[in-house]
Amino acid sequence: MRKACRISANALKAAGEAVRPGATTADVDRAAREYILSQDARPGFLHLYGFPKSACISVNEEVIHGIPSKNRVLREGDIVSIDLGAVYRGFNGDTAATFACGEISEAARALCDTTRESLYKALEQCVAGNRLGDIGSAVSTYCEARGYGVVREYTGHGVGAQLHEDPSIPNYGKPGRGLRLLPGMTIAVEPMITQKDPAVKTLSNGWTVVTLDGGLAAHYEHTVAITPHGECEILTLPD
Repeated sequence: MRKACRISANALKAAGEAVRPGATTADVDRAAREYILSQDARPGFLHLYGFPKSACISVNEEVIHGIPSKNRVLREGDIVSIDLGAVYRGFNGDTAATFACGEISEAARALCDTTRESLYKALEQCVAGNRLGDIGSAVSTYCEARGYGVVREYTGHGVGAQLHEDPSIPNYGKPGRGLRLLPGMTIAVEPMITQKDPAVKTLSNGWTVVTLDGGLAAHYEHTVAITPHGECEILTLPD
């Protein structure tokens, strides 16, 4: 798991470095894929459930599951959410972050900062003895107090031999409620936050989820382990 997650994190870093005005989302996807393959791993998302590319690349109002394309050219001011994973010796890593394409607006920057900060608020709750509601409540309390929307239709999840395992990990909930966290669990926590209205819809391609009101969205994710000592270890940190 540590190796799969480290490869995933480095691939995300490589993909983020490919985000620049004039690049295509296919260019960004290729950077991630080439790094993963160079590490004797394979892209976990490629062909999973029929998804055609190695990374989900979602721009501006796209929340998740954007399909990379040579026809989608990035422009100054875009925010680009990249979600990807690598499989190494039968185990999965999963990570995501939102990157600025050139100079972005203050509003876009604030959304990205808040989403990333909410992830780390949630990870503070990822200790043995706490419950899933503690994780979700940390995200929703932090983001909604700042006027942002929390997408409820999609959640974090367990990670291991399969990319998506039980339990589901919502970005909302009540403290002290839900499944108890135990040492040995490996889970992906991933806030998906919108500028205003959290309502979303899926485009006709059957994959890409966008905000209903056209507002911006940001997405951050780490895979973490609940260690034998009960503490949280972030596995998806790059070199």
